[in-house]
Amino acid sequence: MTNLIIEAVEQPHLKAEAPQFDVGDTVDVHTRIIEGEKERIQIFSGTVIMRKGKGINETFTVRRIVNNEGVERIFPLHSPFVAKVAVRRGGRTRRAKLFYLRERVGKAVRLGEKRKEKRDEAQAAVTPSRTTSPPAAELAASAT
Repeated sequence: MTNLIIEAVEQPHLKAEAPQFDVGDTVDVHTRIIEGEKERIQIFSGTVIMRKGKGINETFTVRRIVNNEGVERIFPLHSPFVAKVAVRRGGRTRRAKLFYLRERVGKAVRLGEKRKEKRDEAQAAVTPSRTTSPPAAELAASAT
């Protein structure tokens, strides 16, 4: 249970629209870089291998391969220097932390594509919801 006072202090500093992505997704992280008086956006592309923390302390780690060397960067989710997080591809995983990707090389690093939820939508259209069917008590009362 977190302290309500801490949550109240952190609330104004949280992003109103936090980016929506999961572990395993391939993302482009747009980072604001300030050099002297100039400001520019630099993009770091890679796979999200970890998310941790809560509130203002929430961070995510992105890993990519550069010149046959693995590079990981940790980004604070609610930082003003993280301008945007764009999801390029959804990755299907069964774990919350993908540290096993550090030992993998080449094609073994690739993750399966996250499936679309069309099957669930189609099943919901065929199956009537509980709110439209009468409750069991009403059916039993009408049968007698």
